[in-house]
Amino acid sequence: MRRRRSIHFVPGGNDKMLNKALGLPADALILDLEDSVTPQHKEAVRGEVCDWLRATDFGKQERLVRINPIDSQWGRADLEAVLQHKPDGIVLPKVLDLKTVVAVDQLIVNQEQTTGADLSDVKLLLIGTELAGAVFNLRDMVTHERVDGVTWGAEDLSMSLGARAKRDQDGNYLEVFSFVRSLCLLAAVAAEVQPVDAVYVDIRNLDGLRRECQTAADMGFTGKITIHPDQIEIVNQAFTPTAAEIEQAAALVAAFEENREAGKMAFSFNGEMVDVPHLKRAQAILARDQGE
Repeated sequence: MRRRRSIHFVPGGNDKMLNKALGLPADALILDLEDSVTPQHKEAVRGEVCDWLRATDFGKQERLVRINPIDSQWGRADLEAVLQHKPDGIVLPKVLDLKTVVAVDQLIVNQEQTTGADLSDVKLLLIGTELAGAVFNLRDMVTHERVDGVTWGAEDLSMSLGARAKRDQDGNYLEVFSFVRSLCLLAAVAAEVQPVDAVYVDIRNLDGLRRECQTAADMGFTGKITIHPDQIEIVNQAFTPTAAEIEQAAALVAAFEENREAGKMAFSFNGEMVDVPHLKRAQAILARDQGE
């Protein structure tokens, strides 16, 4: 299982930021062709990002590319171009429903058939809540077999809603944004894909980021998108099981093995009654710890 705690944005066409990102401890890099690129530079930057994919050694960092929305004037050309260099995944913005995911998957299949390249390992990370109407389709869109993660976008969602603010005076998400965040988590877990928390845009407020990461990890998110180098270590720490959690999980798995032999799948462990859900949680903690 590939470890994907911190997923860091790199503006397309910015060689300085790419070179810096390659030395950062981010698990994955998103090479961005969408919001960080002006319309008049879209085609030129697309070529530069393709050069990055072709010529750059990313080491262990996962190579993701955020294309423009597939129904935009650039989306299809973005997809066809970057697929020639077989990124690890495509970050798909402005996803409205399952039809959008199916259409993108079909384009990938068509390119496989045309070129003979094996693109079966190219996965989709969906940004599934940037449009208000998409929220109601989250459950279906994440079930496609090519999808391996979903995140949500508070910034674009706020524009879609016409919201005047996203957070209250204490820095907590307003109710509608908390609701969408929870729906994203539930949809991801139900479909057995990765739930990824949204960006934290107040880049100087590292204490606020720590609190938000801790809440996200406590809820069940397993990663977060970052937009500044100072955020990455905080995100990695929040979504990495602690030594105590790993020790406890390993002990619980061992206890289940012992009790299974005695025909029991519910028993007392450290003063608490445990059963199969506790086993699955412990196994998930160990799997995250073993991710590369």
